Amino acid sequence: MDYQLLLLTIAVSFILAVIAAPLIIPLLRRMKFGQQVRDDGPQTHLKKAGTPTMGGIIIMVAFTLSFLKFSVINSDFYVLLVATLGYGLIGFLDDYIKIVFKRSLGLTARQKLAGQLLVGIVLCALLISGGHNTNISIPGTSVSFDWGAWFYYPFIVLMMMAVTNAVNFTDGVDGLLSGVSAIALAAFAVVAMQATSIAAGVCAAAMIGAVLGFLVFNAHPAKVFMGDFGSFGIGGAIGAIAIVTKTELLFVVIGGVFVVEMLSVIIQVASFKTRGKRVFRMSPIHHHFELGGWSEWRVVVSFWAVSLVLAAAGLYLIKGL
Repeated sequence: MDYQLLLLTIAVSFILAVIAAPLIIPLLRRMKFGQQVRDDGPQTHLKKAGTPTMGGIIIMVAFTLSFLKFSVINSDFYVLLVATLGYGLIGFLDDYIKIVFKRSLGLTARQKLAGQLLVGIVLCALLISGGHNTNISIPGTSVSFDWGAWFYYPFIVLMMMAVTNAVNFTDGVDGLLSGVSAIALAAFAVVAMQATSIAAGVCAAAMIGAVLGFLVFNAHPAKVFMGDFGSFGIGGAIGAIAIVTKTELLFVVIGGVFVVEMLSVIIQVASFKTRGKRVFRMSPIHHHFELGGWSEWRVVVSFWAVSLVLAAAGLYLIKGL
């Protein structure tokens, strides 16, 4: 795969995001698409109330235009596009309901589940029609096994639900998700190059440029938040790239920060419901460190550093690197 194509895709997507943001942010502000802040969260977040959200529009526009421009059109292309825009649409509806209808929780858990199941089923249909193989490989080993369609495709649906929610949980501190996702996507771009999947490589590159362009306006103090539209779309892209490059389990390593963020929520909820006690000061875990006295930038930079280490570890596990 031509790495120059990936660099060009990153550059174009970045420029598109940087151009789109100054046009979209004032529009979001005029439409009063402001962020609602939890009263029980870090007190430093209260001043963020009213900051424009749904900035995921910036990410998705830049991503879509650059991906359509530079990607080859094949079965992988449709899987990647449907995953990114499909899960992004669920996030968009969640954001829209929160803001327009003043429902703090947006879509109900059942509605989100139904939407994720629907998109997952469509993805499985696309994978089947494209002749996708059902082998699962264990990273860092020569071990692989074929689950067969009856087990593999339900696994894919559950995997995409886990990935998109894990990425969504990571959003919550200025610049955190933008940076962590850019690092994870960079690692998966290398994976795609080794797997010679041009569509997956361009998808990763297009999303890298989009989130980095968004980061220009999302870094502390943030002028805009991405909302669920952005986080679910990013999660859909990362999960789909792992699937089409046949590195499904590698997400656990490269996306380790996302996994820990999701586990912190699960542990917190399970502990409180069973024991009436909280394990963390607040979940997801980035808020635990904030309430422990860490500044936002310390949290963000620390999580970025961990992401870099995990990305390097994930690439080390890939044969031939």
